[in-house]
Amino acid sequence: MMKLVGISGALAGDKTSLAVNDVLVAAQLLDSTIQTELIDLREYEVEFAVGAPLADCNKDTWDVVSKISSADFLVFGTPIYQASISGALKNLLDHFPENAFKYKVTGIVATGWSNKHFLVPEYQLKPVLSYFKGLIPTGNVFIQNDAFNLESDEIIDRNVTDRIQKLADEMIYLQRGINNR
Repeated sequence: MMKLVGISGALAGDKTSLAVNDVLVAAQLLDSTIQTELIDLREYEVEFAVGAPLADCNKDTWDVVSKISSADFLVFGTPIYQASISGALKNLLDHFPENAFKYKVTGIVATGWSNKHFLVPEYQLKPVLSYFKGLIPTGNVFIQNDAFNLESDEIIDRNVTDRIQKLADEMIYLQRGINNR
């Protein structure tokens, strides 16, 4: 049995968390044996990374890093702020050692106001996840805010939901390949 953990790196709003959760749901629909967990950084007080050992950090920081480390594979979600990934997500990643995601698929979902930011995950988050030795799927998903229903924050753009399904499928395929090596 594999465990997929989704991380929402937004501290405000629901769109990023909902998009990451949609990947978790899609993965479970493809394979009901996959365990999933959503880590929404709004619900945790992750300490500012100052280079101290993880043992010196608060319980929330320790718990989040432990949950992510014990996952078989991961999907990271970030809103795009000022043409960059969220500071909350980058801070969280600063708590991990260099080989933290070795042999783990690390998918990416990003939300943003402008279609001008669709390359931010590719040029900013992808290199960081690669540094941690994560395997990045080809089908990462950028979701512009107009793909969401304004009242419910549900994704209403069929193209986006199709890309989420494809991301979940590719992530499962790649992780199974890694596990069966």
